Formats: sequence, C-alpha cells, structure tokens
Amino acid sequence: MRGTRTVLLAVALGAAFLLDAAPGRADDEVGLPAPITDSQFYEQGTFDPAKVELGRLLFFDKILSGNRNISCATCHHPLAATGDGLSLPVGEGGRGLAGARDTGRGRHAIVERVPRNAPALFNLGARQFRTMFHDGRVQKKGGEPSGFRSPAGADLPMGLDNVLAAQAMFPVTSATEMAGQTGENEIADAAAAGNLPLVWERLETRLRSIPVYVELFTDAFDEVSDAGDLRFVHAANAIAAFEAAAWRADNSPFDRYLRGETRAMSPAARRGMELFYGELGCASCHSGVFQTDHRFHAIAMPQIGPGKGDGVDGHEDHGRARVTGRRGHLLKFRTAPLRNVAITGPWGHAGAYDTLRAVVEHHFDPAGSLERYDPAQAMLPPRADLDRLDFVVHSNPGRRDRIARRSELRARPVKGLASKIDDLIEFLHALTDPASLDLREDIPEAVPSGLPIAD
Repeated sequence: MRGTRTVLLAVALGAAFLLDAAPGRADDEVGLPAPITDSQFYEQGTFDPAKVELGRLLFFDKILSGNRNISCATCHHPLAATGDGLSLPVGEGGRGLAGARDTGRGRHAIVERVPRNAPALFNLGARQFRTMFHDGRVQKKGGEPSGFRSPAGADLPMGLDNVLAAQAMFPVTSATEMAGQTGENEIADAAAAGNLPLVWERLETRLRSIPVYVELFTDAFDEVSDAGDLRFVHAANAIAAFEAAAWRADNSPFDRYLRGETRAMSPAARRGMELFYGELGCASCHSGVFQTDHRFHAIAMPQIGPGKGDGVDGHEDHGRARVTGRRGHLLKFRTAPLRNVAITGPWGHAGAYDTLRAVVEHHFDPAGSLERYDPAQAMLPPRADLDRLDFVVHSNPGRRDRIARRSELRARPVKGLASKIDDLIEFLHALTDPASLDLREDIPEAVPSGLPIAD
C-alpha cells in the first residue's frame, strides 16, 4: 500500500471562474499556493499500519451493508479513481461496478438512484477539510458533544478521530446507499425508524461475530481488548485512516512545479495556470493548495436525478439550504477541490457533465449552458421508471429559470476564449498525481466476512 497517497474530493468543478471580483495577478506568480507538506495531514501523513489495513478491509467488505450486497468501494472504487464513473450512483440493490453497474433485478432492484454524484476521495486526510458532503451536512464544530455537527445531532457518538471518520458513519444509514429498504433487514428497519445508534449497534454485532475482525480491531486500537469493546466508531476511524493514507495525491506536475521543478508542467499548462490564478479569476473560489475555498456557491449546475425531497414534488435539491434552512443558501453546493479533477468525472453535484471541457465551459456562461444542456451526456444506467424522473426538474422552464437566477456567476466576454479554455484544461490535467492513475494495489484479495468483493 502506498502510504504517501491520500484522499481528495474531485466531483464537480465548483463555482470559480467568472465572479465579478477583480482577479489577482499571475504573470509574476503572485497568488500561487505554497507546496503541500506532511504537516497539513492528520498524523503528519503517517498512520498506524494496523489501523489502515483494517480500514482497507472494511472499505471493501459488504458486511457493512444491510443486505450484504454493497460496500463503500462500490461507489468509491480504486478502478474508477475513487468514484464510480456515473452521474448518480446506483446504490444498494445494483449489480456490477462503475460504468458496467446496472440497477438490479426483480425485488432486489434499486428503488431510486442516489440523488448526488459520488465524490472522489483524494486528499481528505488534509486537516483543512473540515466539511463533508456536497451540502456540508457533516462538519467539524466546536461546542458539539462529539466535536461535529451532523444529521445525527446529539446521537453522534464520542471518539471519532476527525471529520473524515464522522462522514464514514453515515452511508451505512442510508436506505438507497447501503442500508436497504424497510422490511429487508434489521439494519434497514432501524434506519427507516431514524434510529441511527441502533444501525451502528447492529453493525457492531455483525463485526463482533467475525473472529478475524475482532483480532484486527484489538491489534489496531489499544482500548479494544475483546469483542465487547468493539464499536462502530472504531470502524469509522479505521476507514478514515485507510482513505487518508491510501489516497493522498500531492505529486502532480503542479505540485512538483510549486516545489521548484520549473519544467514539471508543459508550456500550455503553465499558461493555463496563469489564467487560473490571473485573468479568469478561477482561484477566487478554487483557492488554496487544494483549489477550494471550502465554501458553498450556486453556479446554475443542471439538476438531474430523483432529487433530495425538496420542491413541490420532492424532485429538487436545495443544497446547502437543506442543512442551514437559510434562503440565502438555496442551490449552493460546496466548491469542489480540483486535485485529480481530470480523472474524476462526471462533474457537478449531480454529475450532469460528462466531459471536463463541458463543465469548464459552463462557468463562462452558466445560464446559457444550463439552457443548452444536453441530457444525453448524463451517465445513468437506464430503467424506464427511473428514467422518467431523471429530468423532471431540468425539463421544466420555470425550475430551470430559478436555478439560473440563483447563480452567483454571470456570463462575461473573454477574448480568445476557446484557446484559453484549451490551456486551462491543460493546467487541470497537470493537477493529476500519476500515482492516482493505477490504484489496483489498494484492492484486497479477500475480506474477513468471506463475502465477494466484486459483483
């Protein structure tokens, strides 16, 4: 395992390019971030090997799903750059991996698509990532008993190592992602009742019944001496350690350039970097060493899929406003970090764009791009009943107009735009760490439950 890689979210290209704020200079490289260092990561980038290996096995083990038919890796697979290659994930009940995944068969088929794109997991072991999910619903927060604000409220247990571990507590509680539907299993029933502590308790019971896991937990955690000490918090901490250790991505051409290797980037990528930090103003939102301000912006991204239960019929997704209840946060989503962005499509909070060029072009004319959006580019395994819901919002002119009006970005003429986009895309490719292109060694041959790793 490569302990020098880590985790970064690279879903959609978030709000950046055409804000009205004056862009900074880049011709003299003012505004470039400092190089990434070990000190920016949990544990200085070095994790207990026993905890990392336990987390790796848990990440690929379907024992954590209600019906024992899906793992974390199904939607965040190394062969798909820690995503799944789909616009919207096919969660519990589907079959296959990445682009070959289908919606399942018969009574075990999925009920709906997962409403938001599965984000990539690169560099999330960096301390500055204090907020998780597209809407930021899990967040490091002082004053909370657990240290984190989350949908579990006061039910979120103590002892979580970091916000990445807190995030790992929640996919197992989602009916569409991992838990399953009411009546299918005891975990799904607890999730449907909103009893998240009972979900975690029942998963603990499963893990305690597997002797190999008990041994692995006792090796990884000093406070675990027997099966009775094992808590799902330990599982979440181990999964976070694996993600942080395995998927650190900070050796891209851009990283090497920041460290003084002036020839690490091509001339086109260098021009794109100057545009990114200069004329085009991308760094106004995609700021810092991971190219994100960790804030939330509305940029008129197309809304596809079943929605999150918002709007008159539940097919809308109000983004950050779902968490805060503030009208000013309506349709805002987190600025995506851009490390490895070229390999982590589709892009957008709902994965609406299937090419990097398309999502870049969107930022130069958000309202026009939304109006011209071609639904054919959405990567969605077909099924007639699901297909009928995929574009309910987008096909409605009034709803489309509201998305456009909420956008913080406005179209602005840019001389020589096409060639500048070419250079900008070259720079975005220069954010790819070559070590992230082949992650096969992260996949275990088997897991302690004995369940199959691949469908």
